[in-house]
Amino acid sequence: MFNLEVIFLDIVERIFELADKQFPEQREFAAAIGVTPSIVSEWRRRKSASYVKRLEKISHVLGTTPQYLLSGGKSEEDATSKEPRSDAVSEDDLKAAFWGGDKDLSPEDLDAMWGDVKRFAAFIAQQKRQEKQQHD
Repeated sequence: MFNLEVIFLDIVERIFELADKQFPEQREFAAAIGVTPSIVSEWRRRKSASYVKRLEKISHVLGTTPQYLLSGGKSEEDATSKEPRSDAVSEDDLKAAFWGGDKDLSPEDLDAMWGDVKRFAAFIAQQKRQEKQQHD
């Protein structure tokens, strides 16, 4: 069975390897991506994986691509280039991050699982909207 935590460890390591070089203080990195320092601390301690939904912003601030953060697929020199990038995270990249690509799952299995993830995310988003409307 594939271990999702191993992939997240790699992502976290890549984020902070770049962030630590560019931002002397963790609070500066947090401010640059628009989150609180405590959220960044949770990422560093692997208590939260909410960085996943912010990969585009994090990669932009760090001068890299979401693909590099997800997979380390480019060299660090390429990853830290200050040239703006227009790469977007594809569903295939996310599937690879969550399930290890197609190592032991068929494309049909991956598509079915991805459909479940999207439906669940839509369900949670709708619940949050309803909660917000009840509080407004």
